[in-house]
Parts: sequence; C-alpha cells; structure tokens
Amino acid sequence: MSIKLRGRLYYLYRRVPKRYAPVETRQFVWASLHTDSPSVAERKADAAWAEMIEGWEARLAGESHEAEARFDAARRLAEVRGFRYLNAPAVAKLPVEQLVERVEAVPAEARGEPDKLEARALLGGAGEPCITVSKALELFWTLAADRTIGKSQDQLRRWRNPRIKAVKNFLAVVGDKPLAEITGDDMLDFRQWWVERIAESDLTPNSANKDLTHLSDVLKTINRMKRLNLALPLSDLTLKGGEKRQRPPFSNDWIREKLLAPGALDGLNTQARCIVLGMVNTGYRPSEGQALTAAQIRLDHNVPHISIEPDGRQLKSEYARRVIPLSGVSLEAFRECPEGFPRYRESASLSATVNKFLRGNGLLETPEHSLYSLRHAFEDRMLAAGVDDRIRRDVLGHRLDRERYGKGASLEHLAKVVQTLAF
Repeated sequence: MSIKLRGRLYYLYRRVPKRYAPVETRQFVWASLHTDSPSVAERKADAAWAEMIEGWEARLAGESHEAEARFDAARRLAEVRGFRYLNAPAVAKLPVEQLVERVEAVPAEARGEPDKLEARALLGGAGEPCITVSKALELFWTLAADRTIGKSQDQLRRWRNPRIKAVKNFLAVVGDKPLAEITGDDMLDFRQWWVERIAESDLTPNSANKDLTHLSDVLKTINRMKRLNLALPLSDLTLKGGEKRQRPPFSNDWIREKLLAPGALDGLNTQARCIVLGMVNTGYRPSEGQALTAAQIRLDHNVPHISIEPDGRQLKSEYARRVIPLSGVSLEAFRECPEGFPRYRESASLSATVNKFLRGNGLLETPEHSLYSLRHAFEDRMLAAGVDDRIRRDVLGHRLDRERYGKGASLEHLAKVVQTLAF
C-alpha cells in the first residue's frame, strides 16, 4: 500500500483492482488521509482502502438487473458515503442544507456529469423492490436465520411448516400480491375465509389466530429487515374465543387401571412404550423425552435421573433445562431403554404413533385426551399432594412468576417428592 505526500497532506495511492473496472474508470486512485503525519497516515490507510472497496462493491451490486439487489446496493452505498438511504419523496422534504449536502456528495463522472449510481443512492432514485408474499417467505428463511440456531431438524420442521401453511393459505385466498399492495380489505377477506372454515369444520378460532400470527411474522420481518417502511394492515385481526384448547389430564384411576394394566401397552414398539412410561412419573414434554441420549439418562447415579439439556436441539425456554429423578414405572422404562430413543430423536412421528395406538385400543379417557395428558396428570398429582410451587415449576420446566432465589430443591429432595406420587 503506497502513501504519498502531496502538498502538505498524505494521500493513499493505489491501483484499482480489475474487478471494479465496470464501475471505476480510473486505473489509479488518490485518497486524502487528511493528515500531515506519516504515522497517522499509516494507521488510517487500511480503513480508507476498505471504505473504497466497500463503495465499489456496492456500486457493482447496483449494476444488477434485479430490483431487490439494486435497492440493497443503493442503501449500502448511501451508508458508505455517510448517509441513510431515503426515497426521493423523503429526500425532497429534507431541510435545504441537508439536501444540498447530499447533492454535493454526488461525484462527477469523467465527462463531468453526475455519477448515476451515486445519485441513485444519495438522492433516493433506486426503485423500492417489488417483494411479493411468496418472495417474502423465500427471503424470510435467511433474514430470520438467527432464530434457528440450535434447533434440531425436527424442531426446524415444526418452526417452518406453520409459516409455510399460513402463506399458502393467504395466497389461495388473496393471491401473490406485492407487500406494498396488501390492503386492509385483503386481510379482512383472509380473516373471513377462516371464519367460514371454522364454521364448516372442527376447528377453533385458535387455528385461525395461529395462521394470522405466522403470516404477520413473515411480513413484518421482511418489512423491518428490508427497511421497506410499509404500513402493513396486520392489526385487530384476532378472532374472539381463540383460547388454546387444553388437553385434560388422565385421572389416577385411569392411569393405574388402564394404561398400566398388564400388557396394555405391549402393542407399542419398545422405544415408544418406554417414552410413554417414562412420562408417567416425570411429566416431561414428549419432545424432551424422545430427544434424550444415553449421556442424559443417568441410571448409575445414587439418585437415578434424567437431565433435560439442549443437546442438538433448542429447549422450549431457559427454564426447561433441569434434572428429574426417576421412580416407579418410569425408572423401569429407562432401565429397558438406557441408550435413549434413536428411532424418535429426529422424527416427528412419536405423538401420532402413540395417540393412534391409545385411541385404537380404548386407552384414551375421552376423545380430548392425548399423550400430553400424562404431563398434565403429573402436574395435578403434585398439586394435589401440596408440592411447593417452586418445586412443581422446576420439575416441569415452567417459568416461576417471581425471581428464583438459590439453587432450588436438591436432587435427593426431588426424588423423595416424586416417589410419593409415583406409580
């Protein structure tokens, strides 16, 4: 890197890389480092060159035939030049001194005419990209990638599919409109479609509200991350009566006399059966149980237990990380499956397999019951036994509605609590 003294100030002097020939007519560039100190000039040279490279890269991107790429390039180039990108109407409303500053920052080409790429970036001439709803979903996966960190393949599928479904439903009702053209009537049409669908089928308003939430998530994320500044009509759409359907708990008698009757679960494959039995006296979420590995199943400890950890998957919340002592039929189940459940670790079929079996063999207490009802039943047993609220929430992995002081109950103490409730 060459630093030369011109007059009283030092300049950076470098050959322009061939890559930037389409957007830079000069073969060599001089860039003032605004100092007469050679040591300061040395320190500033790298940053000055990096800024020039960034500007050329933005200009290259601005030559793209893709409207979205040109818009992003104009925004980046404006930032490199020290300005925030504004569209032309917004630039026209700026105070005179700010408008003049932008105009004067536009360099001239060799023929003395304003540089078109620079003018587009600084004066708001880049047309905003026409992003349709389907394009928004395509862009969403990249722009929301931080949300997927730590998710297993199954968790990733569960995260993606509701958003795909919501967008698919919207496209079927409204069509693949540009985001800027979505109207309040469009959203009301989509809402009404859900109202009619609920009236014709066994769905709850909560299903519609989930669709509206996931669609809004996609559109709002694109609007924010792409800096489109659109006033999307996404508020006041929630359907009333949309409470989440609660799964009832199994009664103690039903667990004892039906689910744990000799041979009742023999029709299930071994791993599914052990997950079910493991849930009886731990209350873990089915997804937590199926993800357990041999390292998390600690049968040789003086207090046999399982450890719910983010091993290759995201936990539902920070409170979900915990240890749960094993007792009764749950301890015996893990002794039968000490290596965990590789068949279901990356599979979404567990709940469907178990619920189909329970339903087909008359093992659901009511049509509203499901595998998840075992978790609710374990919570109810703790509540009926007067177990401390902090302990209940720690065992189940729930948030505590107050600050957590201390480490909580010891594993030995938890084991005594669970043993009094265990089947």
